[in-house]
Amino acid sequence: MPKLSVTVITRNEAADIGAALQSVAWANELIVIDSMSTDETASIARQYTDRVIAREWPGYVAQKNYAASLCSHDWILSLDADERVPAELAREIQAVLKAEPAHSAYRMPRVTWHFGRWIRTTDWYPDYQVRLYDRRQAEWTGPYVHEGLAVRGSVGQLRSELQHYAYRDIADHLETMDRYTTYAARQMHEAGQHAGFARLVGHPPLAFLRNYIVHGGFRDGIPGFVISTFNAYYVFLKFAKLWELERAQDDKRGTG
Repeated sequence: MPKLSVTVITRNEAADIGAALQSVAWANELIVIDSMSTDETASIARQYTDRVIAREWPGYVAQKNYAASLCSHDWILSLDADERVPAELAREIQAVLKAEPAHSAYRMPRVTWHFGRWIRTTDWYPDYQVRLYDRRQAEWTGPYVHEGLAVRGSVGQLRSELQHYAYRDIADHLETMDRYTTYAARQMHEAGQHAGFARLVGHPPLAFLRNYIVHGGFRDGIPGFVISTFNAYYVFLKFAKLWELERAQDDKRGTG
């Protein structure tokens, strides 16, 4: 029966890391790679595992692959500090690993807690995540944001949900959006994409309609409306930042 290592990469996650590690205390090994936290993240993590390694931040992909390289076991569950593995998902993972798994990796639906409820509408759900994998058959890839696993072989699907406590409040939500849209704009800029007028004007309202109408945000009342609006704003912001990067590049060429 394959054994399981759980990896978590952290920086200043004292508010969440304890609950995350507690939710996977049943695993055979817990490994935390901490990017020089200035809060109590590392000391809290050491209450659950002695495999807490301090390492400067090289980016999401490099840090997750480094964590995988330190595991004692080939089967890995990659967990974020703001995520939890409930009992139902734990049982399903354990059932998969009772014998040699049929697939090289497994994806699972992720549900986000926000505004006092689980959000199972908008673009946020089911938000499938490939997190359980055989490191001999997969590795993390990608640029700045939305890294993913490149899997050699088939990917199975689990039914149980991974729980995500992404935001404390609206201010935290906006701060996270600001950070991730900067990454997204840089990524698009380096890929040669452009932020034309049509994208700036057309894509955000289309994103709102997709979230609120097509993906059922209206069923979550005011929380669904707010999340749909924020998701549309995310689209606007990443294209506005892409436009800003293009303008800065044009100005530099003009003065060069």
